Amino acid sequence: MPDFVFFCPGCRCEHGVWTSKTNRNGARWTWNGDMVRPTFSPSLNISYGNGPDVPRVVCHSFVRDGQIQFLGDCTHALAGQTVPLEPIE
Repeated sequence: MPDFVFFCPGCRCEHGVWTSKTNRNGARWTWNGDMVRPTFSPSLNISYGNGPDVPRVVCHSFVRDGQIQFLGDCTHALAGQTVPLEPIE
């Protein structure tokens, strides 16, 4: 289970961040300790799909100072944009 979860408006789903232990791929992020304006490092590079009926989806971003900075290699419409993190209800 991830330590933090945030809603990604590009993928329209939640992404998890592991800071106290590694995830199943061996990845672990640092966190600045701020619950309101978090920063995680390094970047999050999430990909899924790539089946015969499922196109490859890439979401590559930095979460810095409470903002999601989507990198240009994202396959969704927010590639290259920065948007604020939204609270999960």
